[in-house]
Amino acid sequence: MMMADKEESKSCRILVIGATGYVGKYMVKASICLGYPTFVYVRPLSSTSSSSKQEAHGGFQSMGVTIFQGELDEHEKLVSSFQQVDVVISTLPVPQHLDQLKIIKAMKEAGNIKRFLPSEFGHEVDRGTALPPFQRLLDDKKKIRRATEEAGISYTYVAANTLAAYFIDLLLHPHDQLREEVIVYGNGEAKVVLNFEEDVCIYTIKASVDPRTVNKVIILRPPGNIISQLDLIALWENKSQRKLKKVQIPEEEIVKHSEVLPHPDNIRISIVHNIFIKGEQVRFELGEDDLEASHLYPDHQYMSVDRLLDVCVVDAPIPKLTVF
Repeated sequence: MMMADKEESKSCRILVIGATGYVGKYMVKASICLGYPTFVYVRPLSSTSSSSKQEAHGGFQSMGVTIFQGELDEHEKLVSSFQQVDVVISTLPVPQHLDQLKIIKAMKEAGNIKRFLPSEFGHEVDRGTALPPFQRLLDDKKKIRRATEEAGISYTYVAANTLAAYFIDLLLHPHDQLREEVIVYGNGEAKVVLNFEEDVCIYTIKASVDPRTVNKVIILRPPGNIISQLDLIALWENKSQRKLKKVQIPEEEIVKHSEVLPHPDNIRISIVHNIFIKGEQVRFELGEDDLEASHLYPDHQYMSVDRLLDVCVVDAPIPKLTVF
């Protein structure tokens, strides 16, 4: 971006919806660390609010975040909140994806939002297919994309692929020193893209104010984060100096589970099939018109899978966000 664009973007007011959730907390910290006036729209605290929600509110206040309290059904509150910001980033969880239709309606009425980033942070949903339980989830994300476009709201869609800290814990259980087995889905050779959650949010905030990403999809596919299950396991064995027994689950068994398991377990196993057996995240080549995050923002030193496993091997806490 040109210097004038950078100076203007720093004045952009960014609002995060779903800020107390898993991705939302990272997103708020990324916005603060990159120097943007940051706002959140969260459910009001009550006597029944969990301690984690109360702690999140306190954390936001200590960081200087402006808090709007309300429900997604409170249309006038949404409109009023949106009129005070420039960018809206949704990090709502899967069960609330279609609730973003209420957000789109309120943004359209507010009339001032420069960019909307709906809650995706996974696959590039307009490319590829999945088993029915997961496909229904992807179709909901497509509905939000199309509704955003029909409303005439400027957008950026973030295809973040796989959240590394979450899935490395799921696959390797690196902090369980007594574990001797590791599950391999299919033949273990499919490539997956594992992106550290903090990097996902840093890239998202950067893209949210970047004129190059207006009405575009930004794909997070850093070369150092493309790896197969077998290579991931071998890398972990080398770093931890442990030998793990590989227990293979064939594709046929996983497909069957997707057909008979109750919701939401059928979705989880379908996601596993799509990522770790079909390798859908890298099945399409990036063309000249595709925007890849690490190429678009080479100044950001992302956390590679190799470096993240170095953290795990010493049983250290996940590194905290710093100003980049």
